Amino acid sequence: MATYERETRIDAPLDDVWQFHSTSAGLERLTPDWMGLRVESVMGPDGDSDPEILEAGSELSLSIRPFGVGPRQYWTSVITERVEKPGRAYFVDEMVHGPFKTWVHTHSFFADGSETVLRDHVEYELPVGGFTDPLSPFSELGFEGMFRDRHARTREALESTSTLEPPAAPE
Repeated sequence: MATYERETRIDAPLDDVWQFHSTSAGLERLTPDWMGLRVESVMGPDGDSDPEILEAGSELSLSIRPFGVGPRQYWTSVITERVEKPGRAYFVDEMVHGPFKTWVHTHSFFADGSETVLRDHVEYELPVGGFTDPLSPFSELGFEGMFRDRHARTREALESTSTLEPPAAPE
């Protein structure tokens, strides 16, 4: 199985980065516009729609239309694990329906002082039989742009809020 990994340091506390990545709103905010992402529905592990936090057992139905080209591709993922411990946290989403034969994405977060190390690790198989290995480098090119943008958006969303001055007191 092919893999892709990207790691970035975020100048924000672990709790803030973990919270940002724990919601469907965070997913929408960090996905590059060129992906044409739509969150079609989110179901919590207990059957509630639009849960506040994506817990283990949550199911996300998404669609993408990269660069606005071709038909929408529908994708369903399930959060299979979600673990939070002092100084680190991670969750795993697995595609159960979508454009890949296999997609297992581990989102890891590690505290490092007042900063957080964000690591995305993806194990995937392309849908084209025996051609997976020769085509993997081309897939990684697409992943690189997408994950570089996702990490930049995370930095932008969290680093800018942690450096803002508090609002002035009313006079």
